[in-house]
Amino acid sequence: MTVLVTGANGQLGSEIRLVSSKSQDRYIFTDVAELDICSPGAVDAMVDAENVDVIINCAAFTDVEAAEDNYDLAEKLNAAAVGNLARAMARRGGLLVHISTDYVFGKEIYNTPCREDMTGTPTGVYGLTKLHGEEAVKASGCEYIIIRTAWLYSEFGRNFVKTMLRLTSSKPSVSVVFDQAGTPTYALDLAKAICHIVDSRLYVGHSGIYNYSNEGVCSWFDFARAIANLSGNSACDVRPCHSSEFPSKVVRPAYSVLDKTKIKETFGVAVPYWMDSLRECLSKMQLI
Repeated sequence: MTVLVTGANGQLGSEIRLVSSKSQDRYIFTDVAELDICSPGAVDAMVDAENVDVIINCAAFTDVEAAEDNYDLAEKLNAAAVGNLARAMARRGGLLVHISTDYVFGKEIYNTPCREDMTGTPTGVYGLTKLHGEEAVKASGCEYIIIRTAWLYSEFGRNFVKTMLRLTSSKPSVSVVFDQAGTPTYALDLAKAICHIVDSRLYVGHSGIYNYSNEGVCSWFDFARAIANLSGNSACDVRPCHSSEFPSKVVRPAYSVLDKTKIKETFGVAVPYWMDSLRECLSKMQLI
């Protein structure tokens, strides 16, 4: 079986590249230089030439702040391009694994972990265009696995963990919001889950939306404290603050903890605790 990974130079794509090295399937990794997913013709040509059976779409416009001033581009990358991939897989009878986000929630005030069947109302352009992407996948008629994730980090690319490592190692104090709760997701764990679903063929007959983040609950403040303490930067005073102290164009979800019951029961996916995964990531970065 041939698996095409788009957005392969990002955090998740980089981890999938590592995990899939043990797979019996043939993986092809592309980013914008190799494949313009905004072009239906380019997508069709690639999947036909390579006899692609599965697409794992890691490509997206993920700059939440910039999306507010670039609706057309965000919609193009997060929705229209996703539709191109989905229709290509529908035509070939293949599978699309598409990565979505907890930002499809936001307006509703939830205080229990969000299930896949809960109503979500995005409060910004990023979340809205990602929701449009989900809708494009479902409308295409292809077999699909949509995975909503949150607070993604890894040893690759730019992310909150790297930002906090830099700040807590160079500043006497850092203020981090405590009024937004969710769960960090180590991209390596998500990559393992995706490759397990694809390699095992357990996706057959199970099209749908699934949640995946690490286990547990924390605020960004708790996350930052853990990063500082585990990396040996505990001399930095990490202080809690309100979201209102950091003016933003985007109203972020105040509570977006994801319920992982469905993905665990359907595919037998193991979900590590967020602190354990953070410790593993920092170990790979040779910081602990």
